[in-house]
Amino acid sequence: MGAMAGLKPEHFLWEVVDRVAVVRLNRPERKNPLTFESYAELRDTFRALVYATDVDVVVIAPNGGNFCSGGDVHDIIGPLVGMEMKELLAFTRMTGDLVKAMIGCGKPIIAAVDGVCVGAGAIMAMASDLRLATPGAKCAFLFTRVGLAGCDMGACAMLPRIIGQGRAAELLYTGRVMRAEEGERWGFWNALHAPEELEGAAMALARQLAAGPTFAHGITKTQLNQEWNMGLEQAIEAEAQAQAICMQTRDFERAYHAFVAKETPVFRGD
Repeated sequence: MGAMAGLKPEHFLWEVVDRVAVVRLNRPERKNPLTFESYAELRDTFRALVYATDVDVVVIAPNGGNFCSGGDVHDIIGPLVGMEMKELLAFTRMTGDLVKAMIGCGKPIIAAVDGVCVGAGAIMAMASDLRLATPGAKCAFLFTRVGLAGCDMGACAMLPRIIGQGRAAELLYTGRVMRAEEGERWGFWNALHAPEELEGAAMALARQLAAGPTFAHGITKTQLNQEWNMGLEQAIEAEAQAQAICMQTRDFERAYHAFVAKETPVFRGD
C-alpha cells in the first residue's frame, strides 16, 4: 500500500487531484501514439494502482486535442515487421497485459476522449469503465487497415458486450471510424460533451465516484468483470457474497445513520 501522487512517469503525464489520478499521453505533436516503453509503463502503473492509498478514480484525458493515435508507426509497427514469433508474442502479451491491468486495478476508470482515438487508443477507451467524448471524437479499431485481425487486446471479447455483436463485427472487420453520435447511440460513449466541457465533466464524474463508497466501487468493478464467465446462478451467489462483504463496511453503517438523521452520508472508503 502506498501513495502515488508523487509518481513521475517518463512516458506520460500524471497528476493526482482530489483522489483522482489524471493520465495523459504526452506526444501531442503526433496525436499521442504509444511506444513499447509507454505500453509497459502504463501497464506497471495500473498494476500499482491496486495498492494506491491516495487514488480512488482514474481519468485518462486527451492532450493537444487528441486522445491516442495507437501504436507508433515508426517506433512500434516498423520494428515489429522485423521480429520473430517469440518476440511478437511477447509484445502482444504485453499489450494485453495493459488491458488486464486496467481491468484489475480496482479503481473506476473514466476515458475522456477528444479527437483521434484509434487502434490501441480505442482499446484503452474500451477497457475503461465509463467513456465520455466530444462530438468530434474519431474512434476506430483499425487493425485490419494494417493487415492485422480485429482481435487485438481483448476487442473481440469486450466490444460486443458494449455495443452488440453485429456492430462490433462491422467495426472490427472494416476498421472504419465510429462517429461520435453513433457511439453514444450504441452505448459506447456514456455521454457527449463540447470540447471545452469534456474534462470538466470527466472530473465532476470522477469526484462524484471518489466521494462515494469507494471500497464498494471496487467490488462493483470486480463483479462487472468476473461475471462475464459466470452462469446466472453463479453470478447471483457471487453477488450475495460480495454484498455481504460490503454490508460489513463502515460506509454501509454511515449511510444508515445518515438516512435516519436525514443527512447526506459522508463515505470514507472503509
